[in-house]
Amino acid sequence: MANTQLTSRLNQYQPYALGLFRIVVGLLFACHGANTLFGVITDGETIAAGTWPKGPAAVIELVGGTLVLLGIGTRSAAFLCSGAMAYAYFSVHQPEGLFPLENSGGEPVLFCWAFLLLIFTGPGALAADKLFTARGANRGAEGEQRTAVSA
Repeated sequence: MANTQLTSRLNQYQPYALGLFRIVVGLLFACHGANTLFGVITDGETIAAGTWPKGPAAVIELVGGTLVLLGIGTRSAAFLCSGAMAYAYFSVHQPEGLFPLENSGGEPVLFCWAFLLLIFTGPGALAADKLFTARGANRGAEGEQRTAVSA
């Protein structure tokens, strides 16, 4: 009995937990891209956007991370980001060793799987996409206000 109450209570907040997960993952990913392109977080070396493969990867990190953070086109952006991290792992890290602990590839693997999860779950709560679709969903073809029908 107590277990079903706990499960019910946790399920109630699931969209918000997923939204916070999306925000944190997007922020961390965008920070990686901003740091690589502009050196804004550390005083490390910056890379030009056209330098293959780190430049385009940094642009994907910055733009994709920002889109995921805001919840705009989350599934598409997460698909691109997940693919970029899979490419990064298999082309840069995996040749150094099989396991992420051997080749310093833990971050790309975690980002890849986190974005893969967001592809299938969607953005959760607190996504900007929900604001745009909520406004458009209540308008008819001629712009008149429609009301939702409940069963």
